[in-house]
Order: sequence, then C-alpha cells, then structure tokens
Amino acid sequence: MVMKGCKEVALAKMSFPKAPLVLLDGEKADRKSVGNAFACYSYSPERRIVCVTSANSCLGAHLAKKLLARGYLVRVTIQNPGNYEDMKELLNEEEISQLESVVVAKMGDVESLCDAFRGCHGIFHTSAFIDPRGISGYTERMAFLEAEGARNVIEACGRAAYSKRCIFTSSLLATFWKGDENDTGQVKVDEGCWSDEDFCRENKLWLALGKTRAEKVAWRKARELKVNLVTLCPSLLMAPSFPNALVETSIPYLKGGQIMFRRGVLATEDVNEMAETHAGVYQDMDYGACGRYICYGKIITRLEEAIQLESSLKMHGLLSGETAGQLVSGEADGIPPNLTNSKLTKLLDRASRRVSCHPSQSLLTSKFLT
Repeated sequence: MVMKGCKEVALAKMSFPKAPLVLLDGEKADRKSVGNAFACYSYSPERRIVCVTSANSCLGAHLAKKLLARGYLVRVTIQNPGNYEDMKELLNEEEISQLESVVVAKMGDVESLCDAFRGCHGIFHTSAFIDPRGISGYTERMAFLEAEGARNVIEACGRAAYSKRCIFTSSLLATFWKGDENDTGQVKVDEGCWSDEDFCRENKLWLALGKTRAEKVAWRKARELKVNLVTLCPSLLMAPSFPNALVETSIPYLKGGQIMFRRGVLATEDVNEMAETHAGVYQDMDYGACGRYICYGKIITRLEEAIQLESSLKMHGLLSGETAGQLVSGEADGIPPNLTNSKLTKLLDRASRRVSCHPSQSLLTSKFLT
C-alpha cells in the first residue's frame, strides 16, 4: 500500500521494497516502509506497535479497529495486494489512514512474516488467511496449510518481535469433536478438552481438523521458542453490521451442526465482541492471562433459536432437521448447554475490578459478567 498525504495510490502503481521498518525524517505524517507496504501515520514513542494478520477478514478488520481505539499503533498483514480491496470493504478510509502500515506477508514465508513482525510488542494471528471469504470451501489441504501457517507465525514471533507475545485465534471446534456422535455429553467442554484429529479426519471435519492441528502446532512451537502464547477458541462468529460477511465461512464450521446442537455445544459470538475480547485478553497478559480461553456469547439450546440462526445464514434445515426437532420437542427447557467459559469470565471479572481501581485503564466488555 502507498500513501501520499494519507491518500491512496493505485495498487497497480505500487513498488514493493524489501526492507524492515524505516522511519523517515519528521514525526508527523511520516511515510515509512515495512516488508511490502507503505502507510501514513503520526508517530508516538509511548504507543506500542502490534500486528494483526489477515486484516481483510471480518475478525481481523474488527480487531484492527478495536486496537486503534485503544491507542495502539496497528500494523496489519494481507496475503497479497488484491486483498487490499477486500480490506477496504471492512475498514473505512479514515481507519486505513490510521494504520501504522499494511504489509503483504505470506503465511508460508517465514522471512516475510519476520519483516512484518519486527519491532512489534504483540502479534494477533486471526488464523483467517485461508480463504477468508469461504469461496473455495475448506479442504483437507487447507487444514495442512493452516498448521504450517501457525508454525511460521510463532517462529517469526519468536525471531523478530520486540516482545515474544502472541494472541492466537483457534476455534471452539478444536475442543469437542471426538467419540460417539450419539453421545449427548455428560462433561462440560472446557479449556482442557481437545478434538480428536483421527475422528475429524474420518468424518471429514476439515475445519475442526485444521484448527486443532494448528493450535497444537502453535503450542509446541511456542514452548520451543519461549513465546508467550494465549489461544482464544471462539464459537461461530456473527457479524450483524456486515450480514453477508460471514455467511460463506459459516458453512465449514457448521458441518455436523445437528450433532453440535444435540450435544449442547452449538454457540455463536458477535465478531465485534470477539475483537474486544482479543484486545482485552492481550492487555491482561500483563496481569497473568495465559493458556486457552473458550469464547462464546450465546449457546443455541432451543429449536426456535436454531431455526433463527439458519434463517440469518440462509441455510434452512441445516440445524433444525428432523432429528434435532425430535430431540427438543416436548422439552420445555431445550437442550442442556454443555459448554463453559468460566475461565474467561473470571479474567474479565478481575480486569473489571482493576479498572474500578484505575479508571484510566480501558474497560473490557462486561457482557460475561451478568
């Protein structure tokens, strides 16, 4: 990306220098290059630089907005120059002009990721670089690429980031796929639960396989390189402000959706709230946030809720098939929920108490505290 006085220059006219961060003379509206991009920004030495991968995805764009609002210098990555047009559909011109830089960085290229992460205090890997619009469908090959991307991100974070600190977006799918599909579930799914890779492979649950493998690879690499890693496992993301943005990407998530519904593990989360959670958990790493966190806003327990979700995603009958309908008919209370996000709730509660003692700190969303 090229900015002149914070005005865009056509991508076709871009030149891509291969250089780390370069600050030119002056502090205001400086043009600087990093990796494969230019941007315009006002430099403040007190502000931390953080990097968000896949800013052309719905979660990546929302996260960039949240971090900008919190006062961070936000660097973002895209896979190729063409993704910039997709990003412009999610971020407005003013928001793009506030970015520290937009970097073309391939998830399969460790060196380009090192260039992108150099000097950053925190890396947010949204894990959305594989087909962010869901056009191609999620395949077994994509599951392999997702794991390779995770390995490269953690390696680059360990090698090049100013602080070896990474917030890694996994998925709730990485926690509950295993065993007998008729099992209604007697034990609550929590952060200690992992999906079985063989089960996912046998049942062609490719997104669950990709997320499970990628997160496990990330943890192994983080231990090897002593990267301070936190993983977030969100449920199905919804975007009311962009009603069509996540429809296609919901298809691979909802494979086996009737079984999820029957087991009480079908849940949704607003992408805006999920972005807020990412930013808040990163901030709370200064106070001990660690490990995995299951994240969801609402568990779908009633047939009418499943039908409403189908309608919003234009996937009629996917969740409320005959089997699911028979299970909930006659059950006034619906399906018993089988998830817990108590670990995240406790973190947000502690953060809320700290803010009450230090009003200058940013508030986390309080929706989990009710």
